[in-house]
Parts: sequence; C-alpha cells; structure tokens
Amino acid sequence: MSERLNEILDANLQATPDAKCYWYEGAWHSCAELTAMAGAFEDKLKDADFSKGQRLVAMMPNCPATLSLVMATWRQGGVFCPLNEKAGEDSLLKTLDLLQPFVVVVSGTVKKDLVEAISSAGWPCVSCPDNAVLPSFTGKPAKEDPEELAVIFSTSGTTGDPKAVPLTHANLIDNCRACLEHVLELRRENIFLNVLPNFHAFGFTISLTLPLFLSAPQVLIPNFMPPQRTLQAIIESGTDTLLLVPTMVSFLTALLERAGKKLSHVKILIAGGDRYNVQMDERVTAAFGTPLLEGYGITECSPVLAVNRNVGVRRLGTVGEPLPRFELQLRDEEGHILDGASEGVLWTRGPSVTSGYYRAPEVTAGRFDKDGWFNTGDYVQIVDGRIKVLDRVTDIIIVGGFNVYPQEVEATLATHPAVQAAVVVGTPSGLSGEVPKAFVVKAPDTEVTEKELIRFCKERLSHYKVPRDVEFLDTLPISSTGKVLRRVLRQYERENTRAKKA
Repeated sequence: MSERLNEILDANLQATPDAKCYWYEGAWHSCAELTAMAGAFEDKLKDADFSKGQRLVAMMPNCPATLSLVMATWRQGGVFCPLNEKAGEDSLLKTLDLLQPFVVVVSGTVKKDLVEAISSAGWPCVSCPDNAVLPSFTGKPAKEDPEELAVIFSTSGTTGDPKAVPLTHANLIDNCRACLEHVLELRRENIFLNVLPNFHAFGFTISLTLPLFLSAPQVLIPNFMPPQRTLQAIIESGTDTLLLVPTMVSFLTALLERAGKKLSHVKILIAGGDRYNVQMDERVTAAFGTPLLEGYGITECSPVLAVNRNVGVRRLGTVGEPLPRFELQLRDEEGHILDGASEGVLWTRGPSVTSGYYRAPEVTAGRFDKDGWFNTGDYVQIVDGRIKVLDRVTDIIIVGGFNVYPQEVEATLATHPAVQAAVVVGTPSGLSGEVPKAFVVKAPDTEVTEKELIRFCKERLSHYKVPRDVEFLDTLPISSTGKVLRRVLRQYERENTRAKKA
C-alpha cells in the first residue's frame, strides 16, 4: 500500500510528544495532547463501526476537534469531507446525496434547522464540541471508496449541481513536499496561522495539514472575522507564518495602519485564492515587515501549483514558478497545444493533480484529456518560467477567495415569479476583489424591485453569493448560437464602473 498521511503525522507527533503542536483560545497544547485526543475520536469511530472507504462529512471550524477528527478518520481508512455550513440547505443536501456519508459531524454553532434538515434527509448527524471528544453515534454505511482517498472537497459546480474533487493521500503528500522543496523558508521552527476555512483546499492542505506534516506548531483561529481578534491572536501567539487570501491581507493592513503598528516578527507572508492588488504592495510590506509572496492554486491540484519562492526572487504581479513535479502546457480554448507560445489556457499534470471528479465521468472528460492533463480554465502568461494569471476562461466569480458560480445564482433568481431571465457576472470590489451583479429581464406584466430580489437571494444563498446589485434590462445580449454573451455584459459593467469614477 502507498504511503498514508496519517502514518507520517502520527510518527511526527510521537517523535516530539512535549513539543508545541497547536494554539487555541490563548493556550498552547502539546503533540501528546493531540495524539490522545485523536485516539479518543478514533475509539468513537470504531464503536460506530466506521470502516475503510467510508466518508465522514464535517461542518466544523478550525479547532482541536477538527484536527482530531481528520486524523481519526484517516487512521480508520476513511475519507474526510469538509463542507461549508453556509453553502445553503438545498446545496448541502444535494452534496450529501452525492457523498453518501457514514455520518455528518457538525459544530454546536450550526443552525438547528439545518441539523434537522440533514437528519430528515436520512443522514446521521451528530454535534461535536470544538474542544472535546465526539459523542457516541450510530452511522449509516454506504458504498466504499478506495482506501487511498484522503479528502473530498465539494463545490456547487458550474451548473449549480454538486461537484466534488477527490484527493488521495499521495496527492496531498506530494503537494506538501513540493511546497517545502519550493519555499525553503517554510520551516519546522515557524509558527503557522490556520485561519482559512478547512473546507477550502488552501486552508485544509496548507494551513492545517502542512504544519503537521512539517512538525511545526499552528495557531487555530475558528473564524477570521472580526479581524481585530485574529490580529490579536497573531500577536499573542507569536505567529510568524501567515497564509491568507488577499481580502484578509487588506483587512489586517488597514487595522495595522490605523494603530500605527507593524508585525515586525513575521517571517513569511503568502497569499493565494484570489488576485493580489499590487497597488497595495508598499502598504502591505510596511504593515507586515516583509513583502508578500503571491501564489496560485486550484482544488484539483491539491491545491498549490505555483508560488513566488522568496522575497529575493519574487516578481510582483506574478504567482511565481510552478512547484516541483508539475508539468505545464499552454493550449488554445479548443485544447490545441500552443508550442512556443507565452500565453494560453493553462493545462497541467503531476502527482499532486486529482485523477478526476467524484462519481462524475462526464465532468471528468470535460476537464481532463486521455493523457491525464488537466485544464485549469485559466488564461495565463509564462515569461522566464514565472506565471501571470491574465483572466479566467471560465465564468467563475471569486469573492474574497471563494468561488461563486453564476449559474447557481441565476438558477435561484429564476425561481422568482417576476424573473424571466437572469445573468450574473463579477464586478470589481476594492474589498473582496469581485462581487456578483445580476442582470435581470422581468417576466411580462410583473413588477419587482432590486431590494426584493437581493432579499430573495439572501434567504436562499450564502452571503458571498448574493448579488450586490441588480440591473433590469429589456433583453439580454445573445450570440448567433443562442448563448448569452457574458463578455458583453462584463464589458458593459467595466465601462459603467469607469464612467462612475470619472
């Protein structure tokens, strides 16, 4: 059998039982404490007959229970499936139907209505304290997955239907090793910040798993908001390795500027998950005492594909060089290889890349070729080995580092009786990078206001998916093949934005 992450992590913890492992709610805890807690969680899984290849869904914040649950699941040969409790009830229930979990473990903060909906749908659901052992429960066995699977990340997909990315232990191990080979300043002596949500691949692999893989301590922050609390935790714990999305960097920079302070103890600052605003670079460097290293990743790549190696070689405006063992190709939008070109759609393959989507062969065929090359969907430029992301070939809107799929928002709007057609595009936002904007054609003989539609979406979607603006049109721009021309609407929105600023 191939190498497993839990074996590596357990060996690290047992080698240094008295060393600092994690900081939580103002106190440090040892490797021995995590080993013991993970063992208690494993006993609960054994008692419930949780077996190899079963899936455990978790809706938990970054906390000791989450670390323990991950390790216990892997020790039992199971698959850990983190979900965002705020993804919306309909979306979550569809995802559970796809995953067929043995049990759903939720934090005590998850709303009672959602817990009842999960149970009513037939899935065992148990509430777990953030810093205590999992209660006893009865699970629901289902079809087993291969034991080499480690984690499954879920999204709503481009059609609004659930899409899941399965990653093996080998995928995650390779990505951790590649990061450490590429960014030599990621060391065992560092103290890592774990504030990114664990249902996000960046947060799970780099903030949660990588420190354990490296035998480095991590600081567990359940939620970034309010940023004042996160900043205080960074200072109190001595966190010196910050892994963030650009929106978080903006919040912390503003706080430090207002206080007239800087984080002089920070050794390394890495941001990914969205495009970094290079206009802020001088302010960020002054606030954190070190320049930011921009990186690039995608869930299907476990997730890190490229990052600027260090301050000395970073090239501002690029996401740096690819990590070891990633092969790259540039192709046109039809998938033809562009030999010698410096721009094109980025395709990649390597041991960090998933082999396909979970129980979705047609979706897999649409993004992977017969030789295992994966279409990232991003249009990039590669100069001197460094990657610059120019635009997204897909229509995904990235809000504060989180993916928003326009089709999902459009499908929600379409359920309103006054909406005949709706198209959602991203519009620039200084705070979160982009926000959704909806263009709506009203149904005949109906009336509805912008506020009504926004409220309608708030009741059915996560907050970051809700359109911030709604503009009513008589018709939508349509191509000769009958497709809505999103690029026309995006251009229209850019021109309006420029006109407003003028």
